[in-house]
Amino acid sequence: MKLPRRNFLHLAAGAAVLPALSRISWAQAYPSRPVHIIVGFAPGGATDIMARLIGQWLSERLGRQFVVENRPGAAGNIGTEAVVKSPPDGYTLLLASSPNTINATLYDKLNFNFIRDIAPVASISRNSFVMAVHPSMPAKTVPEFITHAKANPGKINMASAGSGSAAHVVGELFKMMTDVNLVHVPYRGAGPALVDLLGGQVQIMFPPMSASIEYIRAGKLRPLAVTTATRSEALPDIPTVGEFVPGYEGSGWSGIAAPKNTPTEVIDKLNREINTALADLNIKAQLADLGSTVLAGSPADFSKLIADETEKWAKVIKFAGIKPQ
Repeated sequence: MKLPRRNFLHLAAGAAVLPALSRISWAQAYPSRPVHIIVGFAPGGATDIMARLIGQWLSERLGRQFVVENRPGAAGNIGTEAVVKSPPDGYTLLLASSPNTINATLYDKLNFNFIRDIAPVASISRNSFVMAVHPSMPAKTVPEFITHAKANPGKINMASAGSGSAAHVVGELFKMMTDVNLVHVPYRGAGPALVDLLGGQVQIMFPPMSASIEYIRAGKLRPLAVTTATRSEALPDIPTVGEFVPGYEGSGWSGIAAPKNTPTEVIDKLNREINTALADLNIKAQLADLGSTVLAGSPADFSKLIADETEKWAKVIKFAGIKPQ
């Protein structure tokens, strides 16, 4: 049967609209089963806490369980690879964080390309580190520390949570921008490093605020500065490193990402819900308790952050010659 041209065009137009309508209706029904949020680190850390905070919010808002699944190992690479290889349907998400952008350069051979293989969904938080010294250190300000370090090259030990950890590269950025010679002492985690900093076996560390703030409040560590571009609400009287070293900024971040080719409608739906969470006063307060600030934005904003951070840490890693442990 030969259709009149007008009828044929109407049918063709309707057929073209069907896939779009199907995607929209599918996204409206999402999620129809539990969603897994993969965390590439062990339970109990700041990354894990962030995932559980957002997961609980999404579970309550969308009526399906968002289950946090820890897959630690290789500085987060095992968990990231698991998400990269998952179906792009919105049911396997990644709690992405700053180690992802560090690892892109730190590791010579990865089975994925983070920027290419991940779809940014929504940023969640910006996390500060603290330039903290043992109270026996004579320097009480960042300029005094720089002067002291230059007068004692190679004699001051800088602890970190491990070679290539976020706390390590933040410290190496400080070394690069101030031309001071500090001896890097890597540990297996922030906990053991902080123990030796508290005991005076090492003199300086750039620990996450969430791990160090109680020691600072108790007077067991002396904070010289925070590493974010602006002062922290948790330590409002402590200056930023950038107030003395122009252009310095070294912070952590977290966000939700999905496998590439995840439907845009699903990404946009999750982004809206996460940004709604970040506007909630209770969520803001819980983030502040972790030494974090809200980092809301669009998927495009998050994509730019990831690209900028990858480029930034690549320069530091190459400058310092950092290799994974």
